[in-house]
Amino acid sequence: MKDKTHEFQAPGITVSWSRLRCIHAAECVFGLPRVFQPGERPWVKADAATPDAIAAVIQRCPTGALHYVRTEGDAEPTAEENTIVASRYGPLYVKGDVELRSDSGEVMLKDTRVALCRCGASGNAPLCDGSHHAIRFHDAGEVFEGAVQPRPAQPNDRTLVVTVGEGQPLRVSGPFALLSADGRVRLEGGAVSLCRCGASRNKPFCDGSHKQLV
Repeated sequence: MKDKTHEFQAPGITVSWSRLRCIHAAECVFGLPRVFQPGERPWVKADAATPDAIAAVIQRCPTGALHYVRTEGDAEPTAEENTIVASRYGPLYVKGDVELRSDSGEVMLKDTRVALCRCGASGNAPLCDGSHHAIRFHDAGEVFEGAVQPRPAQPNDRTLVVTVGEGQPLRVSGPFALLSADGRVRLEGGAVSLCRCGASRNKPFCDGSHKQLV
């Protein structure tokens, strides 16, 4: 997961952008088109709006490709609740106090917003790189009961840990709410295994189908 970020500075704020993590969700472009202008050089005009306005739009970026640092004012916040959204035909959008870890416990990434691949085709796994478009990944983002384990009665840590093992599902532990793409279904829990191979017949949950792909 090697990455290189690009920085765009203006009085009061520095915007950072990861090309690898950007899947063109376009929240920034629709939110502040005078600041975020794809195709231009530089494509981020950090002096074209107030730091407050830019910060508010960046917080809507679902992948964490965009972040900011304020010279003055509040730091970038962490959502009070950890949430996982199974997007329609796309990745798992995770927001909160998030850590990606390897099987050995190594912290691969700490962030407040990440998009996790669930089609199995990303070249930047476990993060989404937009490959679901190319392979026409099909899943409407529905969520059903039965696969989420209960939240501990007294959790000691609000961190949401996502463990990524080679050839394994995404093993999630920590307090979270799992939501369907349309927002109609919300399941709260403390542990779940989520499909990352794209083959499960019970998406977004793992049903063991990855074992047939080896």
